[in-house]
Amino acid sequence: MATLTYVYADQTAVLGPLATYAEPHTYDLCEAHAQRMSAPQGWSVLRLAPDPTAAEPNRDDLLALADAVREAGRPPAATPDGPPSLRLVRPDQ
Repeated sequence: MATLTYVYADQTAVLGPLATYAEPHTYDLCEAHAQRMSAPQGWSVLRLAPDPTAAEPNRDDLLALADAVREAGRPPAATPDGPPSLRLVRPDQ
């Protein structure tokens, strides 16, 4: 997988490692489309090779994944049938 972005001023399409957060005007491509990607006539394509060691999961990645799975498996919180109950609190009490 790869992320595609364009540098219009330089007429360059940049294809690099999959982005870790969403950016406007970037496009995530599957492996097949990343390999077949071409740019408009007159443009150049800059392909950035990802660092293979950076793609390896680390302890933080695995803990985050485990937390997400636990959170998704929790039953939904019970919702009351009516409006929330109110209690009058007086300053002198």
